[in-house]
Amino acid sequence: MQLFGLDTSLTLLLILCLFAAAAFEFINGFHDTANAVATVIYTNSLKPWIAVIWSGVWNAIGVFAGGIAVAMGISTLLPPELLLDTDIYHNVALILALLLTAILWNLGTWYFGIPCSSSHTLIGSIIGVGLAFSFIAVDKSHSYVNWGKASDIGLSLLLSPLLGFSLAILLMYIMRQVIKNRQIFKEPTSNAPPPFWIRLILLLTCTGVSFSHGSNDGQKGVGLVMLILIAIVPAYFTLDVSKSSEEYKELSAEVISILNKVNVEELTVEERFEYNQTIGFVKDFDSVLTKNLPIADYSTQEKMAIRKDMLMLGKSIKVLLDSKNLSLSATNKLKLKKKVAALKSITDYAPIWVIFLISISLGLGTMIGWKRIVVTIGEKIGKQHLTYAQGASAEIVAASTIGFSTWLGLPVSTTHVLSSGIAGSMVASKGIKNLQTKTIKNIAIAWLLTLPVCVVVSGLLFLLFRTIF
Repeated sequence: MQLFGLDTSLTLLLILCLFAAAAFEFINGFHDTANAVATVIYTNSLKPWIAVIWSGVWNAIGVFAGGIAVAMGISTLLPPELLLDTDIYHNVALILALLLTAILWNLGTWYFGIPCSSSHTLIGSIIGVGLAFSFIAVDKSHSYVNWGKASDIGLSLLLSPLLGFSLAILLMYIMRQVIKNRQIFKEPTSNAPPPFWIRLILLLTCTGVSFSHGSNDGQKGVGLVMLILIAIVPAYFTLDVSKSSEEYKELSAEVISILNKVNVEELTVEERFEYNQTIGFVKDFDSVLTKNLPIADYSTQEKMAIRKDMLMLGKSIKVLLDSKNLSLSATNKLKLKKKVAALKSITDYAPIWVIFLISISLGLGTMIGWKRIVVTIGEKIGKQHLTYAQGASAEIVAASTIGFSTWLGLPVSTTHVLSSGIAGSMVASKGIKNLQTKTIKNIAIAWLLTLPVCVVVSGLLFLLFRTIF
């Protein structure tokens, strides 16, 4: 059996890695399902089996609708040099190390019923293999972790629980001032469904969180699969081979034309450096495409040169566009941003079968194994039974925060936002005393340990697997 021209052993390892990525997303599904369904279950809005199926379907839809900005954020955490070791078995060691670490930590926290961030788990694992590689790399002149991207992602993950907690308190306050029907602030009557309008709100928020989770967390799975494909079969997946050279040569010429309008003298020394870097990356990209061949016909080395140029171009152009010294009209700035985004589409892509694989894995996982985390969120964060208002406020905050993060292309923790939102809604009702201290401590410890544990374990596994493969 052979795929993409690989021998049998590498084909089997590729299938193993893809299976592991699908398993990670499957576990992510039932680990994070509680974030969407706990409120509708504990307010008697939906029966549990209906809730998880409904959530699973909308998670799957979210993967398709969410685009790939978050996926590209994940896939660019590691530099191309690390993903394209000339020894493909070393790339397999990298992929298996980070996947096994993420799977084991997610399974462990699920077993103990602790809501924990799959995003932290995955990102910690990726950083771990990058750091481990830096110890054994021959060329130590540069970092093997994209710290700029890692810091952006880390900030979004750090702020998400704070936003979830504070916004839920604020929303609860607004609801108390605006909504005159006090029934929404009462605990549900045992086994009795809520009034229709409350039920509709909770169903919509459940749908929103499920969709947002799929569009954000599902993209992380897509990014994982792209890491695997670029590492093991770079000739086929480093670039989008469906694109044409002519299209990109035209785009690069337009980018150069806009950049030539910039008054370089008005830029700072750092900005001038980034400007020259940007010009250089576009010209390098253009020079590789002078053969006017279909993208698929370029060599792996040429494809990698293009990919590196595109990754570096994204960093440099961001510095320029953020500069107040850039002497371009608003129209030209917008045009430049769009043209660069079009150029980067040659690397920022995912085949439809990858999105389909992750969509199915996440959707099916959502329907299985959900109960442990649901019980924690529904019963163990606060001391009182979840009210209609608490459930709705937490899920409105979660859906909107996650949706906004997806729009920005930043991975954010659904678990952190929703769990902290539930905690915030409990505090808004009866103060800090309304929280179950033991549960909050366990969750906080797990959240604090996730990154360092995953960094260390994935790094050690990578070094171990490098000696085996």
